[in-house]
Amino acid sequence: MAEPDKRPDPDDLLARIEADAERAQRGKLKIFFGACPGVGKTYAMLSAARTLQQQGTNVVVGLVETHGRSETAQLLEGLELLPPRVVAYQGRELREFDLDAALARQPALILVDELAHSNVAGSRHPKRWQDVEELLAAGINVWTTVNVQHLESLNDIVGGITGIQVRETLPDRVFERADEVTLVDLTPDELLQRMKEGKVYLAQQAERAIRNFFRKGNLIALRELALRRTADRVDAQMREYRSDQAIREVWEAKERLLVCLGPGAGGERLVRAAARLAGKLRADWIAVYVETPMLQRLSEANRDKILRTLALAAELGAETVTLAGQEEAPTLLAYAVGRNVSKLVVGKSMRTGLSRMLRAPLSDRLSTLAEDVDVYVVAHEAESSTPGKAISEPFTLEQEPAPTAQWLGYVWAGGVCVLATGLAHAVMPWFDLANIIMLYLLGVVGVAARYGRGPAILVSFLSVLAFDFFFVSPRLSFSVADTRHLLTFAIMLAAALTISNVAASLRYQTRVALYRERRTRALNELGRELAGALLPENIVDMSRHHLEGLFQSQVSILLPDAEEKLHAPSHQDLPLDTAIAQWVYDHQLPAGMGTQSLAGAPMYYLPLKAPMRTRGVLALLPSQKRLLFQPEQARLLETFAAQIALALERVHYVEVAQEALVRMESERLRNGLLSALSHDLRTPLTVLAGLADSLPLAGPPLPEAQAEIAQAIRAESLRTSILVSNLLDMARLQEGHVHLKREWQPLEEVVGAALQTLSVPLARHAVVVDLPADLPLLEFDSVLMERVFSNLLENAAKHTPPGSRIEISARDEGDCVTITVADNGPGLPPGREAILFEKFTRGHDESPVAGVGLGLAIVRAIVEAHRGTVRGENRPDGGARFVITLPAGEPPVVPPEPES
Repeated sequence: MAEPDKRPDPDDLLARIEADAERAQRGKLKIFFGACPGVGKTYAMLSAARTLQQQGTNVVVGLVETHGRSETAQLLEGLELLPPRVVAYQGRELREFDLDAALARQPALILVDELAHSNVAGSRHPKRWQDVEELLAAGINVWTTVNVQHLESLNDIVGGITGIQVRETLPDRVFERADEVTLVDLTPDELLQRMKEGKVYLAQQAERAIRNFFRKGNLIALRELALRRTADRVDAQMREYRSDQAIREVWEAKERLLVCLGPGAGGERLVRAAARLAGKLRADWIAVYVETPMLQRLSEANRDKILRTLALAAELGAETVTLAGQEEAPTLLAYAVGRNVSKLVVGKSMRTGLSRMLRAPLSDRLSTLAEDVDVYVVAHEAESSTPGKAISEPFTLEQEPAPTAQWLGYVWAGGVCVLATGLAHAVMPWFDLANIIMLYLLGVVGVAARYGRGPAILVSFLSVLAFDFFFVSPRLSFSVADTRHLLTFAIMLAAALTISNVAASLRYQTRVALYRERRTRALNELGRELAGALLPENIVDMSRHHLEGLFQSQVSILLPDAEEKLHAPSHQDLPLDTAIAQWVYDHQLPAGMGTQSLAGAPMYYLPLKAPMRTRGVLALLPSQKRLLFQPEQARLLETFAAQIALALERVHYVEVAQEALVRMESERLRNGLLSALSHDLRTPLTVLAGLADSLPLAGPPLPEAQAEIAQAIRAESLRTSILVSNLLDMARLQEGHVHLKREWQPLEEVVGAALQTLSVPLARHAVVVDLPADLPLLEFDSVLMERVFSNLLENAAKHTPPGSRIEISARDEGDCVTITVADNGPGLPPGREAILFEKFTRGHDESPVAGVGLGLAIVRAIVEAHRGTVRGENRPDGGARFVITLPAGEPPVVPPEPES
């Protein structure tokens, strides 16, 4: 039997490489973790920071709370303290962590105490852990402190233990993503002794704390939670090690949890329990809310509660999904099977008695239907607040009926009952009572279809009463002579109520379907229009037109300029904050209204993220907040934003392609022109140089002035001939018409040929050649490589003063040979070292030295044709240096000469 393949999975390996590359750019987060205040987290953090500072690390204290503890305050001596940001709040001045000052300071390590702290209203982020996230993204290492009661998933457990609800929490993912966690542990007895000695709180505060939060039983339970949470982290590190080492004998399958949310009590407890379970199983988890026709008529308060629960799930690391279906259980199971969910987590039903018998709880229905999925039931806590009452109409983006319009339905219910009674009285001589009942049921159907459930229920009862009063003997009385008619009344009422419920549900579903169809149509229309847009301005106008109508919001789209800066449109009167928009663009995160970053802003800012990069920022000012943050609406807005970003990216690359096409065409035309000119100019230039040489030989010696003119004609002809040769070579290289004639040969020969060619220009310079005797043979085209050294030496001769030193050296690097041509002249223009290798680019535009800027471009083209590289740089002690790297290869073995 073949052994199992123990090689790492390529996808997992690539994911780890990408994750490592991302982590390498971020700062490192170290958390000093404890069971409760007073165990010595801040003291331990400061002690470790002082040790690190003594080793030479740049340490800054961003914010540390000493709480009046002298031992802790003494450790701050000698450490650089970042001045706090003073904020006026409700008549007081509060000292907050200054995030902008920390980013500007850029220390190697910064200490930020109390990670779960809530910032003052109006700060950039509502929570300090979000400030720390921005520091880490900027590459700054952060040390901080956290108590176990501040972890969001343990919030309800800590509240149950201590009887105190902790309001300042942070998502578990922040704790889990920390690079290092140091547990600061202290036994309950030692901590209580510290409390009594006044080392944690003042005497009166300590006594009150010992009677409440710091009871010994509480401390033992909190210590156990801290130890368990630390052990879970160690276990996660062990599993990560097994994954990195491709140890796959255990945990082959990937767990996935699905938690079912609803409007009932205990939603937050259910989410936290699912988060803890997912953390223990190292599983992905999904929070799902199924919107059935019954749940679609929830009140605004219950809808807000569901939104808060979904937001908490997302904050704890869940993927949130809203589904639509007639029944919860089949919809959930169908989705669970499609997502390969292994475990379902549901809340325990609070119904008892007859209601439980008439409709089984969701957990029982799921257990009956689920075959391959485990079902976990979590107990609920009763909530003090009473749920909001249901409303008669579904939530849509359409204008809700006004109170007058709602009462009009009930008026029409009474009118339909009167109309049905009159019609029944008119046809009574020809029809029996069963037919008359059908007339009333027809009225119920009409009212339910037009005005909904409430008026339909009213007309159902009125119809039964009218039928009894006007048509059942004794007439004009509610008394019944024949008791058998009571069963008729009951069946009539049941049928009327059933019909009204079904008709109202169909009416509602029709409205929801029409609304969803309208949204889908808007999405398709926007996509079709964006596909034909050719300019960013067209995309902005189209997007604003569609978004403003669909989301009932004022919309603005901010696009970056060439310097990656956003600017507000001048023609829009909106409370736009370009600083917030710029932050969203830079960090690729939403901000503003309804988010956790700059939540006090009146507008919602969403980054337009395309596959390659962020293309702008979408800003919305909604008429109603819920129009943006209902889950289905939020996903729709994200889809619109993705379409807009894709359209902007498409237009950008269309412009890039057009510019590239124009450049290519112009390059082709220019190369053709250069080639034609070069061919046409070389012959007359050669003839002109020859004539200048023949003038002194054609007759008697020329006068000195005429001889100088002849010599000048010859020199300029040769210079122009070299320039034409460069133009021709450049054109041939660009067109790919140059075929290298590679031969193995020593480097000193081609260098010597270049020096001999330029003997006249180099006569006034000191040329030093340092080529080791053991330098290996290289495979290159000697004619082209001679042109490389000629161009470099000619540049050095022209751009350095007489008497300057020019050095040519080489060294064997094993797999390559590095050749250096250096001088001690004025050097290269700073920042333009790479640009100098472009065609028609000169170092100094105002330089008196003649030339068109092709020499270095030819050098790069020839070297790259030999699979080498070339770069220019300034020497530390002054002057320019050009470094060529050529592959060494394997030269042929030269057989020894036979002995004579």
